[in-house]
Amino acid sequence: MGIIVWCVLFVIVIFFAFVATRMAAQNKEDGLHDTGLAIIEFGRAFPNEAIRQLQATENGQAVFVRLHDNKAGFMRNMSRHFSCHVIEPGRVRVIGSETGRGLVIDFLDAPHHNGNFEFATAKEASEVSLWLLGNYIAEPDKDLPPGNISAANQQ
Repeated sequence: MGIIVWCVLFVIVIFFAFVATRMAAQNKEDGLHDTGLAIIEFGRAFPNEAIRQLQATENGQAVFVRLHDNKAGFMRNMSRHFSCHVIEPGRVRVIGSETGRGLVIDFLDAPHHNGNFEFATAKEASEVSLWLLGNYIAEPDKDLPPGNISAANQQ
């Protein structure tokens, strides 16, 4: 009788271990919903870049990063690691998607990241598109005194 009890307990322990590992794997896949993890991972990849703001996609598989000096960055969950890169000015194309909540983005330096990125709201998508457009500021325009901002740059 004692051996049957030990076998049942062993099966229960194996079952709970299996469930726990499946939950941990699911949490890793959804890891970019956690902004703290996104900050740590991007900071590890680019320690000299100051993060101003983050915006995750609706499914949490990608995060767009607003950096200092009108730069932008990008993170994508690649199942076993996070791919991070700083978007160089002029090296991205952005088109609004048909849903109004998404952006179709072509990364010229990293075409394997191209895709349609859906956000929870249209406001979030427009915010990210502004970050990416802000990435296009020409070098001579950055040196203008504050009073000489053109009407196109004012909001």
